[in-house]
Amino acid sequence: MVGIAGLLEIVWAVLLKQSEGFSKLWPSVGFVVAGAGSIVLLALALRDLPVSTAYAAWTGIGAVGTAIAGIVLLDESARPGKLASVALVVVGVIGLRIFSEH
Repeated sequence: MVGIAGLLEIVWAVLLKQSEGFSKLWPSVGFVVAGAGSIVLLALALRDLPVSTAYAAWTGIGAVGTAIAGIVLLDESARPGKLASVALVVVGVIGLRIFSEH
């Protein structure tokens, strides 16, 4: 559930950019739907998971996925420092999962 919530976070972030400040209807509507779905799924996952692990995974998936989506879909830079930083986020999320008490 956290994984799907994280994927929806990527969707809403990209749609937020494409909405151009909420001036475009369909990207704005998609942003609201994806954002609500992401939060609802995270809330449901928190019933059974520790908040530290679930929230870190959710934001990690969103941050890494949004950075990759920006590079692939929006022609943003893929400089080595940026890619190394994304890798560090991945390592951090994996570490939290490995050392989680749940």
